[in-house]
Amino acid sequence: MSDVTAATGRERRALVAPALVAAVAAISFAAIFLKLAEPTHALARSGLRLLMAAALLAPAVARGWLRGRLQPVWRWAVAAGLLYALHFSAWIGSLDLTSVAASVTLVTATPLLLAVVGVITGKDRPESRLWVSLALGAVGVAVVGGADLSFSGRALAGDGLALVGTAAMAGYLLVARRMGPGLDVWAFMGVACAVGGTVVMGVAAAAGVSLRPADGTAAFYIFLSALIPQLVGHGLMTWSLRHTTPTVVGLATLGEPVGSTLLAWVWLGEAAPPVVLVGCGVVLAALVLALAGRRGAAPVEVVAT
Repeated sequence: MSDVTAATGRERRALVAPALVAAVAAISFAAIFLKLAEPTHALARSGLRLLMAAALLAPAVARGWLRGRLQPVWRWAVAAGLLYALHFSAWIGSLDLTSVAASVTLVTATPLLLAVVGVITGKDRPESRLWVSLALGAVGVAVVGGADLSFSGRALAGDGLALVGTAAMAGYLLVARRMGPGLDVWAFMGVACAVGGTVVMGVAAAAGVSLRPADGTAAFYIFLSALIPQLVGHGLMTWSLRHTTPTVVGLATLGEPVGSTLLAWVWLGEAAPPVVLVGCGVVLAALVLALAGRRGAAPVEVVAT
């Protein structure tokens, strides 16, 4: 590897921490925008978000295909789209059954699953500091979500859907990581969003669900969820996977319940008790520990297709 290439790699890895901070800020708005898009059905909200994002990314997909960057990974992009469909359908459905705090807290259990996968497979195995961050973050999100815990049948169903969304997002991050540092992020995401949105809308149509937003305001907030949490948030997360491990990216998502809970408090009037603020502080400490001084991960071999 030349000195110039090595320097470029170090510079990009140095951008991982600020990129993940920006990603967390962006995805924190997702639950708020999608709550404000009610009473549009959860499947319609999920499918429209993905299709709107796909439309915005269409030029990147066309450019990636013409430059030959998309052909080697398109099958994996389709797989990522199917995982997107499952993740967003389950998670957005959970928002209709439980609170923002509980839903977002459970859906961010992703890094715990990724850490287990890393141990089992031996790939991207978490280092000692990340295990400490995972433990600290788990305590924090438990405090944030536990303050709002409900054992009603409706809330438990919402919690179950959130956990399904967790597993699907872990799968998406693992697929994107396998593509390696040469991944065309925007083209890959464009295909994934198009596939995921088409699948979700197909399921909604088969179930007799209206595919249209409830009104213009709902359409506006769904568009914002496509623009900010999807393109900015998920785009930066996917880019970061080129230079660090899925566990680190998953750990960053622990900041989402902090941002979403505080936004829900201010914007939706879902008051956050003092104990939740303590939990937020614990989560932020875990994120600082995980992201401070990151050197990035070892290069990843691109999967042949």
